[in-house]
Amino acid sequence: MATKVDEQYMREALKEAEQALASSKDQPIGAVIVHSGRVIARAHHQVRLLRDPTAHATVIAITQAANALQSDQLSEAIVYVTQEPCAMCVGALFLSGVSRVVLGAPDPKRGACGSVVDLTGHERLNRRLVVVKEVLAGECHALLRKAVARAEA
Repeated sequence: MATKVDEQYMREALKEAEQALASSKDQPIGAVIVHSGRVIARAHHQVRLLRDPTAHATVIAITQAANALQSDQLSEAIVYVTQEPCAMCVGALFLSGVSRVVLGAPDPKRGACGSVVDLTGHERLNRRLVVVKEVLAGECHALLRKAVARAEA
């Protein structure tokens, strides 16, 4: 279940998504990672900007958080991301040891937290993720629609 704190940090992730929309032709997807009550990483999609298919907001934020904590394990961290992660990002979340992920908009084309496939609770995997869905989903959808409208113009 989402809390007011979840909404607060999702707004921070939305700010990152807005940066992607304003500064590049990348999808407006943002992520923040919180540890001990403070943001330790913030990122947005940079796939087109960097010409790197792995430069998703979640993956970039995980790298930043690992550097901030000087550890490859983020077991105490919470990830906030404006759109449901794909399979690659869920894999990165598993490898990082994150235990909780808060999502904005679902991704009906690539979502790996239940929309297309649910890797977060798959019985054959050795880890599970607690997933809180659709936090500020309307605002997250609106930003994604704005990007589509801009691309069509």
